[in-house]
Amino acid sequence: MKPELQLSLQFADARHREQLPRHKVARYIRAALELPGEITVRIVDAEEGQALNREFRGKDYATNVLTFDYAHEPVVAADLVICADVVEREAAEMGMPLLDHYAHLLVHGTLHAQGYDHEEDDEAECMEARETEIMLGLGFADPYLNPRRV
Repeated sequence: MKPELQLSLQFADARHREQLPRHKVARYIRAALELPGEITVRIVDAEEGQALNREFRGKDYATNVLTFDYAHEPVVAADLVICADVVEREAAEMGMPLLDHYAHLLVHGTLHAQGYDHEEDDEAECMEARETEIMLGLGFADPYLNPRRV
């Protein structure tokens, strides 16, 4: 049985709303959750994505996903901010369906929300293995067979 999830789904950039129905977003997040979660997913444009990345990470560009984790237990509490422009561009560059890339970034961000990281090689190996396991379980291809990294 998958952990309980309280999900808030927000579209500041609504271009991909049809690709991301609530039930699919919840399914992808639940697959990666190890404990109950309270997660907000906000789909943003490049301007908002860049502003948030600059303010909170000191990097002046829009990135694909930002995870703001507030608690890891007993309930995972986090905001996932996904930049529609970046996701669309990366999916096209990798030749993958848009939904596949969104699913991967939702899984990736949810793992970050639980303390997974990929700064060190051993951490990256562990996180990537977990992402691959989850994505395959959801019926998607291994996201790391493609040379581009998240």
